[in-house]
Amino acid sequence: MIITKEILYQLIQKRPIHSHKGTFGNALLIGGAPQYSGAIIMAATACLNSGAGLTTVATAIETRTALLTRAPEIMIINWKERTELIQAIQRSNVILIGSGLSENDFTLALLEFVLKQISQQILVIDASAINLIAANRYLFKILPKHTIFTPHQKELERLAEIPIAEQNQTAIQAFTEKINALIIAKSEKTTIYAPGETPHSINNGTPAMATGGTGDTLAGLLVGLLAQFPKNCFLTACAATYLHSEIASDLAQSRYLVLPTQISEQLPFYLYKYSH
Repeated sequence: MIITKEILYQLIQKRPIHSHKGTFGNALLIGGAPQYSGAIIMAATACLNSGAGLTTVATAIETRTALLTRAPEIMIINWKERTELIQAIQRSNVILIGSGLSENDFTLALLEFVLKQISQQILVIDASAINLIAANRYLFKILPKHTIFTPHQKELERLAEIPIAEQNQTAIQAFTEKINALIIAKSEKTTIYAPGETPHSINNGTPAMATGGTGDTLAGLLVGLLAQFPKNCFLTACAATYLHSEIASDLAQSRYLVLPTQISEQLPFYLYKYSH
């Protein structure tokens, strides 16, 4: 099934007059090793710009200054402080792990710790965290009930053990059913899969968005929308994916390249349009 902009009108709601920051969800993003700090900055900025009421980032202490300089609205905790991390997990209703996480013994232990702490929260698994699970497959056994993976084709090959040439809808849907998780399979025709659902694809992408950080921005946008609209993860995932590509496609009408930060900057304006 092809996703159209009608899904945005279906999901995005006008903000109620009687509301506060707690009305719009509490998002926790975990990632940002020093050498990959830009990834968590882009994800967190997209989360903010998509309307999450509260955005907290658990990251390396070296990333703190750069993150606050970019987005002072974000709360930051040291990802080595386990007590603070547990409290942040308990406060949140949606969690992202993986953007700029890196892959080493520390981050593997961190990922396993986070998986074991989650109860009812929605968990989005991106980038490095996907690779860590693919390489340490016992982690599949402790995935939370509400899990979303956001792999590109090579990450999906590692995660699902399906070669890129064989990544058709039947094979990916079967894997989705097997692990009982939602998958946003990113490609030139990104498709969203969920157990018991017909795969939904977008056809509004553009090669202008083929640059580093685009996936981090999608992950942050997804988390921001899930924080506000958590009731139907499949619907929200489809809407987030469509909106991300629509903004990029519109910007690409007048430029050769669309940077992820440019997509993020447009989010409040597009969300306003679809809420009215």
